[in-house]
Amino acid sequence: MSPQISEPIQRTVRNGEVELAVYEYGVFDGPTLVLVHGWPDTHRLWDNLLPRLTDRFHVVGYDVRGHGGSTDPGDHRGFRIPELAKDFRAVIDAVSPDEPVHVLAHDWGSVTVWDAVCEPDAELRVASFTSVSGPNLDHAGLWARRRFARPTPGNLAGPLSQLASVAYQFAFMTPVVPGAVMRLGGERMFRLGLRLAQGTPMDRVTLAETFPDDAANGLQIYRANLVVGKVLSARERRTKVPVQLIVPAYDPAVRPAVFDDEAEWTERLWRRDLKAGHWVPYSHPEALAGAAIQLIDAVSGQEPARELRRAEVGRPRGRAFEDHLVVVTGAGSGIGRETALAFARLGAEVVVSDIDPAAARETASLIAEFDGLAYPYALDVANEAAVEAHAEEIAAVHGVPDVVVNNAGVAQAAPFLRTPSASFKRVIDINFFGVVHGSRAFGKLMAERGWGGHIVNVSSMAAYTPQQGFSAYSTSKSAVFTFSDCLRAELAADGIGVTTVCPGIVHTNIVRTTEFSGVSAEQQDRRQRIFDRLYRMRSYPPSKVAGAIVAAVQHNRAVVPVTPEAWAAYYGTRLTPPSLLRFGIARARLA
Repeated sequence: MSPQISEPIQRTVRNGEVELAVYEYGVFDGPTLVLVHGWPDTHRLWDNLLPRLTDRFHVVGYDVRGHGGSTDPGDHRGFRIPELAKDFRAVIDAVSPDEPVHVLAHDWGSVTVWDAVCEPDAELRVASFTSVSGPNLDHAGLWARRRFARPTPGNLAGPLSQLASVAYQFAFMTPVVPGAVMRLGGERMFRLGLRLAQGTPMDRVTLAETFPDDAANGLQIYRANLVVGKVLSARERRTKVPVQLIVPAYDPAVRPAVFDDEAEWTERLWRRDLKAGHWVPYSHPEALAGAAIQLIDAVSGQEPARELRRAEVGRPRGRAFEDHLVVVTGAGSGIGRETALAFARLGAEVVVSDIDPAAARETASLIAEFDGLAYPYALDVANEAAVEAHAEEIAAVHGVPDVVVNNAGVAQAAPFLRTPSASFKRVIDINFFGVVHGSRAFGKLMAERGWGGHIVNVSSMAAYTPQQGFSAYSTSKSAVFTFSDCLRAELAADGIGVTTVCPGIVHTNIVRTTEFSGVSAEQQDRRQRIFDRLYRMRSYPPSKVAGAIVAAVQHNRAVVPVTPEAWAAYYGTRLTPPSLLRFGIARARLA
């Protein structure tokens, strides 16, 4: 393979009277990936993606006519979609005359490529197409027309919402004023607008020096292509090109419902819904580049990535967590083991970790007995560096997990004044900081990937029922509870759910290994046996907690008390006067 080219090589491609400025990067004998921008961008739209693409691909960007270094036709009729599609074909014929290209396109660039891939034999020239925030206008028109033909409230909601979303285009079609506003507004206002609208850092918005003219000239695209007219003029058009839809949930211009019928006209289709605004190349370059690479790899014959398999439209769905990767800490016994088993039975691949490597291997063996996939690891969750290294290894070997269950924990019981500082710290380090370390290490990976995920933090009924003799344990679980509330709010924008699970009296190995401080070894053993017997008599197995965890992930629940007493205490602490609660706690005694 030829060396990577760090600086772009520029050339000009002609389509009739139009000259198109083309920029080539990367590995010139690698697969060709063509990037097509929309309004009001240039090839600079893709700057944040290039570092993730140029080590493998011959990357080609070009300025759409009327933008950047390309010719402005002068007449708005030169901006009709068929004309833009001819430009696209001229570029791909010039940069890859003998091999089909892969395409990543955004906004009007995506609309343009849709037109091209629905032409006969398009699959001979386009190997894959990742489309972002730009529908096939004929398909969108048919989608709307079908629903208007059966005007139920449910059918009308989608197209009416979409028509409202494109109402701004009528303002863009008026002469003189919009162009003047675009030239006066400048780059800073555009960057500021994206920061306010979708939280994109201003330094990520990469614009050409020609931006004011590009923004004004590009308005001719709106004048040349009356989108709402497609409701009446739409025609059946199909494609054999493999298409991946990137559908931003918060796109003000293109509503997600527009793509609901796309599988009818696209032979091979993948759809990924992303919690993002319209300018995904600026806000989520990692997610976008990764998605395009996964599709390219799959259509090139490699095993499809887990996320891509999950996104394939029409693929038979069996068990609920097929094509998911789940990480469970403290999975060597009790709730952790049962949770790992529950997710594996529902089709997930499971990473099981425990401070006891033999216990983790035993859990993996139990999963293998019903042909599940599990990977055992030794892990001390109190060791931040170890957790970070563990997360990086998992991501490198198995991929970024979709669900992380921070379950590992220990118990400790004794009046506070008889609890050594080392014992108190040990409980906090494992029960609380173990959750913090896992949430940070894996949450960062999920956020960088860009496709969401779910974190489950196992707290306890003790988080909201303080009692004598459990100061360290209750404090650690209360910290997990509040930390999870904060984390839930912070990660919501990244599409990452956070669940706090609060079991009550559940019979697990943690009871038999509870540390009773300030007593002899013989007294500790006796108390461990007494509490173990009482918990066994309660007869609430950890498998029920595991079921609650699975359901919480499926329904993105925030706080989940599990046992009846946990539910009663959860609501009781909110309804009981604080003075009465304190009175009861003060008179409780540790057995």
